[in-house]
Amino acid sequence: MTDPRTAGFKQRTRVTDARESLLDIPPFDRTELLSLSVADGRVVAEPIDAIRNVPHYARAAMDGWAVRAEDTFGASDRSPAIVRPDETIGPDRAVRVHTGSELPDGADAVVMIEETERVGDELEVFDAVGEGENVGPVGEDVEAGQRLYEPGHTLRPSDLGLLKGTGIDTVELVQRPEVAVVPTGEELVQADPAPGEVVETNRFTVSRLAERWGAEVTRRGIVTDDHDALRAAIQRDLVRDVIVTTGGSSVGERDLIPEVVEELGEVFVHGVALKPGHPVALGRVEGVTVVMLPGYPVAAIINAVQFLRPLIKHLGGTDPEPLPTRNATLARKIRSEPGVRTFVRVTLEETNGGDESDPSLEATPTRASGSGVLSSVALADGWVVVEESLEGIPEGETVAVEIWEYNG
Repeated sequence: MTDPRTAGFKQRTRVTDARESLLDIPPFDRTELLSLSVADGRVVAEPIDAIRNVPHYARAAMDGWAVRAEDTFGASDRSPAIVRPDETIGPDRAVRVHTGSELPDGADAVVMIEETERVGDELEVFDAVGEGENVGPVGEDVEAGQRLYEPGHTLRPSDLGLLKGTGIDTVELVQRPEVAVVPTGEELVQADPAPGEVVETNRFTVSRLAERWGAEVTRRGIVTDDHDALRAAIQRDLVRDVIVTTGGSSVGERDLIPEVVEELGEVFVHGVALKPGHPVALGRVEGVTVVMLPGYPVAAIINAVQFLRPLIKHLGGTDPEPLPTRNATLARKIRSEPGVRTFVRVTLEETNGGDESDPSLEATPTRASGSGVLSSVALADGWVVVEESLEGIPEGETVAVEIWEYNG
């Protein structure tokens, strides 16, 4: 008897195998020179070396008096060294300095202010200092020529500050992958749906996710379930790096996208052992990758995280960071199908099983679990991934909840 859940699919590819086939292309080498003001979150394309020392001058590391260290030798509480405050350094002379101020010529140490006392025209020093003590030397933070970042590093705000401080104003960055998002389906409308119509949401959700992951996104209008219209839509965006379609990826009469892509190029995956959302398809046309997501919103999101996210990162020259997780106790057992990777949406709630500084968490699967129930993922705190080798997870088990909307 045919299983209706897999009807029409000759086989379902394992998630890891599908992802490997998707990423079996080299990252592209397009780069662009941009100012630091727009470089946050971008990927470094060329090695970056510091142009100048930081600091570029010797500086006082404490509030106090700049001195020649030899003039303080032997100083103690009982037998202070005597120097004279002055505006320049010389034998037995001291210059008042503040934290971060330039060390005067001739000085090689700083005596902390609390280790001195002003007595008339003289300064008593109660602590001997060694050469270089309480002094920030040239290049203490960064030395000129020092390698700062290698290709593949994603720039953060702190990186931008460091680059600016070392004299760098522009950086060579990997261009962002260009992604076109194309919603399909004759039942889709923008607003005010009549019976049988559905408000189109996938374009908005998927495009915003793609932008978070580092893509330049073009949002296309709704394309109806018509072979020629779909063919024209794919051909129009062959100037992009990736085309993402939503809807029409299964094996029904109106699921035409895989057929159209196969005619124009190749479909190397159609149907993945993943739930919800197994009717995903992956292909290429003239070197452009086509990710064909299911139309149900939850299925579209899960497949976008599993396939579109690593693809965008890979093309842009990086690997996706693992999604952050939070450990929790499962409040209700989870059922899953052996051989299928299952994504179970859960809400998290603190319990009194821990203490105030480290509260315990309880993960409760959402009651609504259908792949068309967008609220089941939008109102969840994350999802539990049940691996293919398992047949569910019993109540009370500790599970890792993936926080899938993480920006990285």
